[in-house]
Amino acid sequence: MGDTQDWTAAPGAAERARSVLAAAWSCAVTADGAREEYVGAHTVTDDGAVRLTVPDDSALLTAAICVPRQEPSAVLEFADVAPVPVRGRIRARLHLAGWFTPDRGTLLFRPTRVVLRQSSGAVVVDHGEYAAARPDPLAEAEARLLTHLADAHPDVVERLTRLVRPESLHAATRVLPLAVDRHGLTLRIERTGAHGDVRLPFHTPADDVTQLTERMHALLAQAAAVCPRARGPVRRIKAQGGSGA
Repeated sequence: MGDTQDWTAAPGAAERARSVLAAAWSCAVTADGAREEYVGAHTVTDDGAVRLTVPDDSALLTAAICVPRQEPSAVLEFADVAPVPVRGRIRARLHLAGWFTPDRGTLLFRPTRVVLRQSSGAVVVDHGEYAAARPDPLAEAEARLLTHLADAHPDVVERLTRLVRPESLHAATRVLPLAVDRHGLTLRIERTGAHGDVRLPFHTPADDVTQLTERMHALLAQAAAVCPRARGPVRRIKAQGGSGA
């Protein structure tokens, strides 16, 4: 199912693409008709180019040197995987098309086309905006933050559901933290055979983990102020980590 609560401020497509790239640990590379998977082998430059360290016998080395420059020589694919096990765990996929060039013992990939694919659809990201964008300040810490929230503080997740519209929780079997960025926290609401997401906005953006802690305390204060009677009867739901449904 689609989103069950109004969306508020969120990262733009260029920032989202750079965040996926910053947090990704692996990538798939398709070049010269071959596909290779690399884990822990890439870094990202300030302007969004990807530096890849490959074995000496990699087919990518040949592709980088020999391919004509009239068209992109390779496509890099990065998957944005939710750190907490949920149904539909792939939150986004980032595809970069461009050229490899040998550079200081590595291959430097400069993208000419950037496509971000999310549940809402695919977006072609403007190259200039992509190069100028910076990752969300919480992107690299997000996995640690969300797994800690799900595993150590399921009671906090359950309290936060008081900020969700009662109709959005109808028939819910489980609620888990799906994503967090400087603008807000996203919860995944799972039902039997379906799911939806709701976004809880922060009152102001969080630029680091310390500020995130304050924003979370503010959300909990809002939740504590919600009158249960005003929400009507809502059965207790499971809000914790564990295996996805």
